Amino acid sequence: MPDTWLLTGGRGAGKTRLGAEWVNGMVRGLPPFAKPHDKHMVLALVGETLSDVREVMVDGPSGIVSISRGDRPRFEPSRKRLVWDSGAVAHIFSSEDPESLRGPQFYAAWCDELAKWKNAEATFDMLQFGLRLGERPRQLVTTTPRPTPLFKRLLNDPSVHVTRMSTDENRDNLAPGFLAAVAKRYGNTRLGRQELDGELIEEREGALWSREMVEQAYLADVPEMRRIVVAVDPPATSRKSSDACGIVAVGLTDDGRIVVLADETLGAAKPQAWATRAVSLYHRLGADCLVAEVNQGGEMVTAVIRTVDPLVPVKPVRAARAKWLRAEPVAALYEQGRVKHAGRFKALEDEMCDFGPDGLTSGRSPDRTDALVWAVTELMPGWAPRPRIRDI
Repeated sequence: MPDTWLLTGGRGAGKTRLGAEWVNGMVRGLPPFAKPHDKHMVLALVGETLSDVREVMVDGPSGIVSISRGDRPRFEPSRKRLVWDSGAVAHIFSSEDPESLRGPQFYAAWCDELAKWKNAEATFDMLQFGLRLGERPRQLVTTTPRPTPLFKRLLNDPSVHVTRMSTDENRDNLAPGFLAAVAKRYGNTRLGRQELDGELIEEREGALWSREMVEQAYLADVPEMRRIVVAVDPPATSRKSSDACGIVAVGLTDDGRIVVLADETLGAAKPQAWATRAVSLYHRLGADCLVAEVNQGGEMVTAVIRTVDPLVPVKPVRAARAKWLRAEPVAALYEQGRVKHAGRFKALEDEMCDFGPDGLTSGRSPDRTDALVWAVTELMPGWAPRPRIRDI
C-alpha cells in the first residue's frame, strides 16, 4: 500500500483546508508536503459523490481552487478534472462508482470523508491499484470518524500515519458562538464526541448496553436521593499491569429511580490509595455505606477501608455468578428507563457498551461496570428483573 496519512477529526476542525493545502503542495512541490523537485503531476480526488468532490474539495470555501495562490487550477466539468497551467491534473471520482478507478494511474490521492463512502472497500481497493506512479505514491484520507470496517482497518494499521483533530482546535476560524452552542447541546454525548472531538465511538455487537440506552439515561436535573451507596471493585494486586479499582456512586430517588452520581475509578493503585478515594467519595456524597467485592481480597478489603476510616459502614459482597449474569438484570433496568446518569461518564459508558458475553471489555476486566452493577444491585435487590432467557 502507498504511504498513507489518515487525518481524523471533528466537524469544522480544518480537515478540508488541510486536504486542499496538501494537494496544492503536492502539485507545486511545496514543503512540508513535497520537495521542490518532487512535483506530483497526476492526482485523484475521491469523495462520497461527484457533487461532494466539486462542491467541497474543489470549489468549497476551503477547497483547492479557493485556497490556491499563484497557479490557480481550472475545473473542467465535462472531463471531470482539475487542471493547472503547469500541466498537473487531478481527476475526480466518486465512491458510487468504484469501477471508474479501474485503469487510471496516479502519483497521489486525496480521499475525503472516507467513513461516509457508499462502496468504501471496493472504491479504496481500486484506488490502491492506481497509485503506482513516481518513487513514492501517497494518499491523504480526511474524515470524521465512524466505526466502519475500512476506517477501523486504517486506524489500526501500524503503517498508516494517524493525526487526530478536534473542532475546538480550530476555534479561531469558526463563527463566534458556534462552539459554545454546539458544546452546550452535544458536549460529551455520543454524537458530540464523534462530530466535535473526532473520536471513534464503537458499539460492540451483543453488548448488554447500547449507545442509545446510555444516551437516554442522561438526566439533566438530579433530584434528592433517599439512599446513596459507593461500590468498590478492588483489583487483585497493586502492580502496574493489574486491573483498575472500580469506584462508582449510585443513588436511589423517592420515586424509585436509580441515579449514577459519580465514577471515580482508580487505575492500578495500592490498596491505601483506592480505599482513601472510596472513603472520600462516601463522605462527600453523604452515602449510607460502602459496598465492596471481597472475592479477590477477602477480609483484607474491609480491613484496608477501616484503616482509612474505622467508622465507615462496609458491606462485603461476594460474586457467586459470572459477570455477564450479574450485569443482565441491571442492563434490563436501563432498558426500562429506571437507571439514569447525573452527568456524562465517558469511560464508564464506553466500558458498558463494550461489555460482552465473555465478561470482558476490550479484553480486560470491566472494573467500572462491575462497581456499577454492585451498587445498583444493592439499592434495588428485589426490583431487578430476572436475567433474560436467550436462545441457545
